[in-house]
Amino acid sequence: MSKLKKQTWCSLDEQFFGAVTVGERGQVVIPADARKKLDINPGDKLLVMGHPYGAGVVLAKIESMREFLSSFLEGLSGVERTIQDDGQE
Repeated sequence: MSKLKKQTWCSLDEQFFGAVTVGERGQVVIPADARKKLDINPGDKLLVMGHPYGAGVVLAKIESMREFLSSFLEGLSGVERTIQDDGQE
């Protein structure tokens, strides 16, 4: 069973943590409220990805992304088996 928490839709107020300024060296500080809610701790590794719909970035914990992709692939395999079984009857 995956360690992923079941995510429900949240309001903007629940997901908006404020604004940050990019420093001279390209660094930003993740607000404390966001770090606490998202369980981001010193030493955690984050993926930095370009947002697919605009000039923004998306940050994701590597371990969370690994769990998500593993769960996604398990589900995909189940769908493929179902399709194959349906075709053999």
